[in-house]
Amino acid sequence: MGPRIGPVSEEPQMPDKDIKAMMGTEDTPGGKASPDPQDSRPSVFHSIKVFVLCHSLLQLAQLMISGYLKGSISTVEKRFGLSSQTSGLLAAFNEVGNTALIVFVSYFGSRVHRPRLIGCGAILVALAGLLMALPHFISEPYRFDNTSPADMPQDSEASLCLPSTSARAPASSNSSCSSHTQAQHLVAVGIMFTAQTVLGVGGVPIQPFGISYIDDFAHNSNSPLYLGILFAVTMLGPGMAYGLGGLMLRLYVDINRMPEGGINLTSKDPRWVGAWWLGFLISAGVVALAAIPYFFFPREMPKEKHELRFRRRVLAVSASPVSKGEDSSSEQSTEASPEKKAGLAQIAPNLTAVQFIKVFPRVLLRTLRHPIFLLVVLSQVCTSSMVAGMATFLPKFLERQFSVTASFANLLIGCVTIPLAIMGIVMGGFLVKRLRLGPMRCSILCLLGMLFCLLLSLPLFFMGCSTHHIAGIIHQPGFSLVSAQPGLERFPGCMEPCSCPSDDFNPVCEPSSRVEYLTPCHAGCTSRMVQEALDKSQVFYTNCSCVAGGSPVLAGSCDSACSHLVLPFMILVGLGATLASVTHTPSFMLILRGVKKEDKTLAVGIQFMLQRVLAWMPSPVIHGTAIDTTCVHWAQSCGRRAVCRYYDNDLLRNRFIGLQFFFKTSSLACFALILAILRQQNKEEGTKATVSSPGLQQQLLASGREKKPEESRV
Repeated sequence: MGPRIGPVSEEPQMPDKDIKAMMGTEDTPGGKASPDPQDSRPSVFHSIKVFVLCHSLLQLAQLMISGYLKGSISTVEKRFGLSSQTSGLLAAFNEVGNTALIVFVSYFGSRVHRPRLIGCGAILVALAGLLMALPHFISEPYRFDNTSPADMPQDSEASLCLPSTSARAPASSNSSCSSHTQAQHLVAVGIMFTAQTVLGVGGVPIQPFGISYIDDFAHNSNSPLYLGILFAVTMLGPGMAYGLGGLMLRLYVDINRMPEGGINLTSKDPRWVGAWWLGFLISAGVVALAAIPYFFFPREMPKEKHELRFRRRVLAVSASPVSKGEDSSSEQSTEASPEKKAGLAQIAPNLTAVQFIKVFPRVLLRTLRHPIFLLVVLSQVCTSSMVAGMATFLPKFLERQFSVTASFANLLIGCVTIPLAIMGIVMGGFLVKRLRLGPMRCSILCLLGMLFCLLLSLPLFFMGCSTHHIAGIIHQPGFSLVSAQPGLERFPGCMEPCSCPSDDFNPVCEPSSRVEYLTPCHAGCTSRMVQEALDKSQVFYTNCSCVAGGSPVLAGSCDSACSHLVLPFMILVGLGATLASVTHTPSFMLILRGVKKEDKTLAVGIQFMLQRVLAWMPSPVIHGTAIDTTCVHWAQSCGRRAVCRYYDNDLLRNRFIGLQFFFKTSSLACFALILAILRQQNKEEGTKATVSSPGLQQQLLASGREKKPEESRV
């Protein structure tokens, strides 16, 4: 499909083509009689720079929705009684619909109106955000005190050591386990899984179509810059999601239906549940607004395309005498045959679905047999697995390991880790462009970045404390399995008159010995008092028969002795994220320069598919399962295992950081193999160049400069 070079008088002789261009692509031929000011007004949507801006904002908003769930994952677990394995599956479920369609979309993308399909996908993403918030409105109000009847204020005397507790506990337990409540819980969880699936389907056309649209209508020298800007702005999405989570989780979950008299909880209480649903509503509104411009972009931008094609030929002629090295060869191969590229673009859309299914296995095998492509994709799979696990469960890890609130953990990640990761991506792209790195040096840069990232993760194994003593839970150091027996107490017989309910959770802490009790009843406390202060009130429980000396205990869990290590920990994590992000752009360039031109589009689709299937889908489930194995006390809900109350912090730290270390080591090994293969290929090419005749090479090069680009293709 070449540029139209016919005179103006020929326009009436080509009605089909011109009408299609004017109506479908909104192209305005240069000889049109309409005045220039009117033509320039709608041209704001004919600018690739405007598209890059809109697409950056859309991908930012899209990642706000997916990232917000990861930031509020521990809150969702507490609200609906989910294990880490189930919450990890929920976080990864958006990849199911995405994976099923990503390759087909990448292959058949040029058949459709890409901007409009991106807009439709964005509307689905916004709908998914609304569906994620729906369980809050159909569920009953959150009750953090399970032992109080529905007609009594929560956190009353129900958790004290009183004989009446034994009479009230069974009734409340039966009422909370009614068939209606269980069905409501299943419906709420099912809606969230459905919303995640819709989120994945809606996100299918956004990134592939956006990248291909930018690459088609941007100058070759500007395309890497546009993509770098796109990736950098997109990375702000998770940061803004964590920041939004830090703000929303400070609000109580039922802020729209607060009980009379308020609640007796603070954000530091382990029973606190923030307004997790509010962030989804805000993110969905932002995505819906960002989707509007896509319905005004043309299917193609022929005017800019024609200008860039002319400039491309001029640059190809002027750059060929001065280009040298491995970078010049790749640039010449990219610039030399625009007609070939256009021809392939015409052939691919003509395949039917049956033909594509027949051709796809051969193209897939041909692409996967390329050793550089396969190793780069494997390294990206390992890096993505590390990122997926860290992004999903790092907030929960900080809450458990350093006794910080969910909102503060989100703010730490959004303000420290994400900006440093963005800096790493920009730095990697700058080094590739500034130093004009070829495949060999790109692999060296990736190897060094991942090596130093691996070294920075070693101190993380030692930055943490063991779980403090919890009365009623037998903790045997050195064993991976810890049995929880709520009926045990420090002083035998001290709880006999109490009849404490087994499913209650209202932790209290003895400050002197740093011993934590599941409830005031388990501490044998018979009275409650509130000490008012200027800025806050402190709740005490007194007359505790199971506490040494009968001293009062404080409401809430005991703080970690390692709270001061949270900032050094996050700095090391952020620096590691910077070094790992440096490898993003050079590894992507290794893929683009390592496959054939006709397979490049499909190779990118295969890359995204493998990352989703092998990394983004299983990694949160793997990390969640590993976290569940470190639990020492599970909450029970209607006879089933619900959310974990306490973890073995040493096991949690070793297994969570150990998984990160494993994925980093695997990525480093892949980059080492890539470097070895590239060195071997360079040796073989050098041997062939030495054997061949130098005079014949100079003659071929001289004749190649004299030929036209169409005649110099090999």
